[in-house]
Amino acid sequence: MTETPQRNRPENPDNNGSGGSSLTKRGGGDPGGRGRTTIADGVVEKIAGMAARDVFGVHAMGSGLSRTFGAVRDRVPGGTKSVTRGVKAEVGESQTALDLEIVVDYGVSIADVARDVRENVISAVERMTGLEVVEVNIAVSDVKLPDEDDDDDDSESRVQ
Repeated sequence: MTETPQRNRPENPDNNGSGGSSLTKRGGGDPGGRGRTTIADGVVEKIAGMAARDVFGVHAMGSGLSRTFGAVRDRVPGGTKSVTRGVKAEVGESQTALDLEIVVDYGVSIADVARDVRENVISAVERMTGLEVVEVNIAVSDVKLPDEDDDDDDSESRVQ
């Protein structure tokens, strides 16, 4: 019986190619660094929208007009709530910038809510995407008063 040397496994790690076969490394480098990963604007917008909605004092996202259209879209059978309503992202290769439009509850400190939204959004986006968040601009478009009816919660129809 004849023994054949195993290929791609040197018998001596210090072998420089003389007298035995050497390990050939394909592709080179860390496998995680091969290729490119691109993240769509919509992905960052969803992450930011979910993170902003988690903050106490944020009643809704988006302007009055977008919330009205969203409420109509939500009532259509098969329609889903838009997580990206009120969020606009600009995504580059390694950085992103976000613009958020929020409605706050009456009685909360707008400055505190804006700070908390910024912190939560930056933390979530950077953790999930690896992108550096360079800025989060927040526009407070409305304040939800306690005695105001919610357009989103209006379940009673005028016609039957």
